[in-house]
Amino acid sequence: MSGASEQVPVSGLPIDLRGKRAFIAGIADDNGYGWAIAKSLAAAGAEILVGTWVPALNIFETSLRRGKFDQSRVLPDGSLMEIAKVYPLDAVFDSPEDVPEDVKTNKRYAGSSKWTVSEVAESVKQDFGTIDILVHSLANGPEVSKLLSETSRKGYLAAISASSYSFISLLKHFLPIMNPGGATISLTYIASERIIPGYGGGMSSAKAALESDTKVLAFEAGRKHKVRVNTISAGPLGSRAAKAIGFIDMMINYSLENAPLQKELYAEEVGNTAAFLASPLASAITGATVYVDNGLNAMGVGVDSPAFTGLDIPKDNKS
Repeated sequence: MSGASEQVPVSGLPIDLRGKRAFIAGIADDNGYGWAIAKSLAAAGAEILVGTWVPALNIFETSLRRGKFDQSRVLPDGSLMEIAKVYPLDAVFDSPEDVPEDVKTNKRYAGSSKWTVSEVAESVKQDFGTIDILVHSLANGPEVSKLLSETSRKGYLAAISASSYSFISLLKHFLPIMNPGGATISLTYIASERIIPGYGGGMSSAKAALESDTKVLAFEAGRKHKVRVNTISAGPLGSRAAKAIGFIDMMINYSLENAPLQKELYAEEVGNTAAFLASPLASAITGATVYVDNGLNAMGVGVDSPAFTGLDIPKDNKS
């Protein structure tokens, strides 16, 4: 946010987030959707705050400090994205009283404090006062590789807790410090409404809950705080987090073969959509699931199936 850029009038219909402050929960490296959203928000002029999972905090901050992310921080105008502050965060826990003893004494949490959701919200309030944009880029299912029918109760509830209830908790604790006209954005996946073999362990249920909660929370946050609530259903991306699922490359190839737009999906396309949803240009959009997946959600069948051999199926001229 340079003083010079604030004085230069922009022609056309710009996404202008100058003077806005965003908190993005769930950034631990420089190659996922959370990072891309942070970059797009920064490019539009927003001030960036980040919440990073506690065990990943040291590596993330060290990499940031040593310049390992500098190439990834480059914005369209050539400047580097600045992160005003990085907060330790574990969104599975709402308050210190919720943290079990084995986590409190875990070496990976040593040296960090005030990392539950309520504590982070209070820290942000003390440091910056208010925010305008809240981004939820969090998901985890310890049994994601299991069939849903073979998922344990513990694994299922863990997926719901980390991937969907965490958004409710973030909203609950950050809403009091969000300015009217603010916006919240989460990330979902088509497995919420379509069968995606391999995306198990309750993760499909968690994404379905997240999308349902988006509608209800849009009503509540809109009426009580004039804050908008939307979610982005993003297509497959080969990020480090996604590779933990184990079949992400297959899903990327499937999308290339079957989506209406036969092209690679870039993280910045999701980031730019988030910037639009956070901006005044989307002031009448709330409670929506916005698909950014090259149109794959619109397909009823996989056109690469041998069953369609012989049909005149349109293809990208460059493919």
